[in-house]
Amino acid sequence: MTILLTGFTPFGKVAVNPSQLIVAQVAARREPDVITAVLPVEYAASGRSMAELIRIYQPDAVLCLGVAANRQAISLERVALNLDDAVLPDNAGDQASGRLILPDGPLAYWSTLPLEAMLAALHARGLPAVISNHAGAYVCNHVFYVARHTLDRMDSRAACGFVHVPALREGDDTNGLPLAQMVEAVDCCLNVLRNL
Repeated sequence: MTILLTGFTPFGKVAVNPSQLIVAQVAARREPDVITAVLPVEYAASGRSMAELIRIYQPDAVLCLGVAANRQAISLERVALNLDDAVLPDNAGDQASGRLILPDGPLAYWSTLPLEAMLAALHARGLPAVISNHAGAYVCNHVFYVARHTLDRMDSRAACGFVHVPALREGDDTNGLPLAQMVEAVDCCLNVLRNL
């Protein structure tokens, strides 16, 4: 099995993106079944990169990570919307407002990750986790949608979806989660995928 694991660079007021740090830690282990990549927080460039990674590696599973700094739990996303819409511009200065990602694409794609199994595995380890209905309408959602669309057009049966992690907890801060706990959560999700 080959798993593509992606994260994002910093953006906006997020000076340190924990998804990037998680991917870096997994990459440092050089696990032969995991391909890692860090994507730019740019609608167009991240979508192109994701589609290219899928076409090159033809993974059996795609696990996309991003940060939702206002959340306190690992969020397993159900749906990717065909919509770019955010107050915050991306890192290329693109201000999306009510724009379709693909004018001829479906309105939404469901995650094909085993969300219930992942949630149960995370809870079994005592990790805070929830299933969230959708990944918003910023670059995280864009990448999730493009990944699902690319796999769909390839007639791939690869499991694919998105997981939001909270902000990085540092020092005496009570918000977010420590990096070690987030890495453990992603490892837990990877192990569920390996057992599909």
